[in-house]
Amino acid sequence: MPFPRSSGILLHPTSLPSRLGIGDLGVAAYEFVDFLADTRQQLWQVLPLGPTGHGNSPYMCYSSMAGNPLLISLEQLCEDGWLYPDELHDLEPSPADWVDFDAVIPVKMRLLERAASRFREGASEDDLKAFEDFCAEFHFWLEEFAFFMALKNAFGGASWSEWDEAIARREPEALAEWREKLASDIFCHKFLQFEFYRQWTALKAYANERQIQIIGDIPIYVAHDSADVWAFPENFMIDPETLTPAQMAGVPPDYFSETGQLWGNPTYNWKVLEKHGFEWWIQRLSTLLKYVEFIRVDHFRGLQAYWAVPAGETTAINGEWVEAPGEALFETVGQILGRLPILAEDLGVITPEVEALRDQFEFPGMKILHFAFGSDSGNPYLPTNYGHNSVVYTGTHDNDTTVGWYEKASDYEKDRLLLYTGCLSPEGIHWTMIRLALMSVANQAILPLQDVLGYGSDCRMNTPGVSGGNWGWRYRDGAITDEMRERLRALTELSNRASGLNRLS
Repeated sequence: MPFPRSSGILLHPTSLPSRLGIGDLGVAAYEFVDFLADTRQQLWQVLPLGPTGHGNSPYMCYSSMAGNPLLISLEQLCEDGWLYPDELHDLEPSPADWVDFDAVIPVKMRLLERAASRFREGASEDDLKAFEDFCAEFHFWLEEFAFFMALKNAFGGASWSEWDEAIARREPEALAEWREKLASDIFCHKFLQFEFYRQWTALKAYANERQIQIIGDIPIYVAHDSADVWAFPENFMIDPETLTPAQMAGVPPDYFSETGQLWGNPTYNWKVLEKHGFEWWIQRLSTLLKYVEFIRVDHFRGLQAYWAVPAGETTAINGEWVEAPGEALFETVGQILGRLPILAEDLGVITPEVEALRDQFEFPGMKILHFAFGSDSGNPYLPTNYGHNSVVYTGTHDNDTTVGWYEKASDYEKDRLLLYTGCLSPEGIHWTMIRLALMSVANQAILPLQDVLGYGSDCRMNTPGVSGGNWGWRYRDGAITDEMRERLRALTELSNRASGLNRLS
């Protein structure tokens, strides 16, 4: 569906400043919302909010519906009485502009577990009632997720397909035995989800009161090592003998990779999902819509046709395109949830069939300015060629920063950019690109915070295909200056993106 003209900032909460090693939902998050409101932004785009696994990627989570407990504000837990301020010293000192996940995770999780224990022992009747209501509302995914995480801890972090066979295969006696044995740990993980929900919804309400709405992100696939696949294996292409993916997701070989990309996620068993009325997808989308107003669907083309690679392959070469029931999915979901506030990540090689699916449901597509100047006048990322129902980015979380991109750009790209703009901004190349995005006809313009700050390649969020060193960037307290605020506000107002954004009904 088309959305009103507006603009916003791309920033994952882990990138917020914090003295406790990782950005969270505490004071800095509220100050960031104030910055958005002050500069007349109306959108805050985040990456997937789920609990991250190996590699700390928000696109490979232990659940497609749970929240990441690492985002819980420990200072807020102190205010609520579940932690004591002197206990937070264990997390200091930490890098000011990077998340040291290996150092932060074990210490923060110990503190979160301590808070859960105190809640269990000392919660008031009102607190317990709120907790029980939360557990009832999110029963569909919460019970299995909390059980999954408790089991994962009990088996030393091993993937679920490597657990004792009886519990890996969900035999009823094993399920009952382990639920009783791990009752305390299960409660802990439920509490952490409850606390994440409380803190996030309070922050979201603060943003909404200031006319700021949140764009969430949904990875098209889920990790094999996740509560979703363990609890609902029938929804995925899983080998019944090995419990590993029988068919893996990825993308085929192209100009950028001779072997394609093999992601390793299991593909969906669309026949089963469709037979059951896409219930799992409905639950997934409805859960996310309690956290955000809009949903960016990553790798949208996979809902029209997906690249399926057989088990045992080590590259994506020997895959095949398989049609997906995207039209039936969106029609069914729309009947239950109403008109869908979806943004389609339609980057890469997109077929007419994918465009038709996107346009049938009026989902805005994405335009990336970094891609605009490397070819001729027909380049779809050139602002001249935009339609109104689209979202323009200077770059995404997978791109270099604009300063870093320009430093590496070819002479041809630099010449084309100068020819298109007439002159480059004296304030820096990042403001040239920000101005292009804001002044374009695209209904939405999203700017990574790194571009507003004018940062280089050392501050990019993710480098695709590189296994380590991603997802850790943070900005320092005080990095956003008054001059930046004033310039962003002025450009936002001049580009007619500062008017009120009506809440979706």
